[in-house]
Amino acid sequence: MDNNILILSEGMHSSIQDLGRKGYRSFGVPISGAMDKFSAILANKLLNNDEKLPVLEMTMIGPKIMFEDHSLIVLTGADMSPEINGSPIKMNHVYEVKTSDVLSFGSLVSGVRAYLGVKGGFLTENKLKSYSYYDGITSQETIHKGDRLRIASYDTSLEVASSKVKVKSAHFEARKLEVTKGPEFNRLTKKHRELLFSKRFKIGGMNNRMGYQLKNKFPGLKDSEIITSTTIPGTVQLTPSGTLIILMRDCPTTGGYPRILQLTDIAINQLAQKKENDVFKFDLESSFDFLGRLVSRFKD
Repeated sequence: MDNNILILSEGMHSSIQDLGRKGYRSFGVPISGAMDKFSAILANKLLNNDEKLPVLEMTMIGPKIMFEDHSLIVLTGADMSPEINGSPIKMNHVYEVKTSDVLSFGSLVSGVRAYLGVKGGFLTENKLKSYSYYDGITSQETIHKGDRLRIASYDTSLEVASSKVKVKSAHFEARKLEVTKGPEFNRLTKKHRELLFSKRFKIGGMNNRMGYQLKNKFPGLKDSEIITSTTIPGTVQLTPSGTLIILMRDCPTTGGYPRILQLTDIAINQLAQKKENDVFKFDLESSFDFLGRLVSRFKD
């Protein structure tokens, strides 16, 4: 028999996410999945769950949740001052919750996205081999007040080997994001390249699961048009007006702007924990090959 949690308030952009919906890009379906995969996987690892199990992703403002049955839970990622029944709890630490216990959140201390993992995972809607919410694929894009979400039943005989872990602050405070050269990198002039790796870039207000737009204007390319081509999470596009856009987990499968850089998966996780006006530099890691990564990681 499965258990449930009741959403008393939804917070901001809270959704069920796993490691993504792979194998459907040829049909125009984004990969989706947790914005910060590191933190999502950590939540499952701390609970001795399979790392692919779905978690609840929360953005800046956490929801209020009542547990209608016993379970084990853990919170990873951004610190949103979590509490159980009004008493503060620690991040990256497994807790047992009982019937009618209420999980709530306060002020944002660090990061942007937090993850709630439950023992055995969430048992919500599974579409195209993934639990990840995405508008047009799943019946809803975010959770809503009054929703009842099914979770696995809690077996008290199951042991948790590692109940807590310390996460390095560098994950949230990274000032350099590792990138590789994108397919159109060679279109950049020497001046473009010097600016690209010397400039501190600032995150703009237009940032979400689909992409992050940067505030800094960058010199546009003389030949800025390309044939619509493959894009993946972490692709850095340069628009004709000089705007840099970094595509994130819900990004479209193709795009028509030059793909000048590609963030590594670690860098995508780090960027997912940044908000408007946070700054960073691009750090070129030339030992990786973009096309090789494209084939090996996102082959459909």
